[in-house]
Amino acid sequence: MTDQPDGLRRRLRAVLRWLVFDPAADGESPLGTGQPAGLERPWRHRWDHLPKRTAGFGFTQRDYREARGRAEEVARLTLGDDLWLRLRRTGHLDLPSHRFPGVTYRLRVGKRIEVRSAPGIRPPWPYPFLCINPTYPLPEAEFFAHLYLYVRDNEDEVIRVAAPQPWDQALGRTF
Repeated sequence: MTDQPDGLRRRLRAVLRWLVFDPAADGESPLGTGQPAGLERPWRHRWDHLPKRTAGFGFTQRDYREARGRAEEVARLTLGDDLWLRLRRTGHLDLPSHRFPGVTYRLRVGKRIEVRSAPGIRPPWPYPFLCINPTYPLPEAEFFAHLYLYVRDNEDEVIRVAAPQPWDQALGRTF
C-alpha cells in the first residue's frame, strides 16, 4: 500500500518527461499501452523560423495532400455532416456571440474571424476582424474546427487572445 504513491509519482514523472522534456523519447509510450511513441508533440518545438503557410522543411506535396485530407475528415467529424455541408456550400459558418448581444462571428476556413453586428448594435472591437493563429502549423480545415469549438464553447478565451485587425487576410500558420 505504501508503495503505490511512489509508483504513481514515478509513472507521472515518466509521462511528463515523455510529453515535455525528453527530446529523444522514442520507443514505447510511458503510459504502458504497448503502443509506440509515435505521437506528434509539436509543442516541443519552436516554429518561428518557418515561412508562413508551410508545415516545415521536408514536407512533401504528398505530405500536404495527406495532412489536408485528414484535416478535412477531422473538421467534418467535429462539425457534423450538416454544418460541414453548409460550410462547403456557403464558405462560412456564423455563430452568435454569447457575450455580446447582436454580434455574430463569421468563421471561414483559413481566414480571420469576421465580427458582424446587427443594425444599431455597437461592435465590441474597433476593427471588424479578429486574428488568431495556431501556435504551430496546422491544416486550415483542422484549425477551423478548433476555432469553431472555441467560439462556440469558450468565447471568453477567444476574446482574451484575439487581436482585432482592420483588414482580412489568410492566417499565417495554416497551410
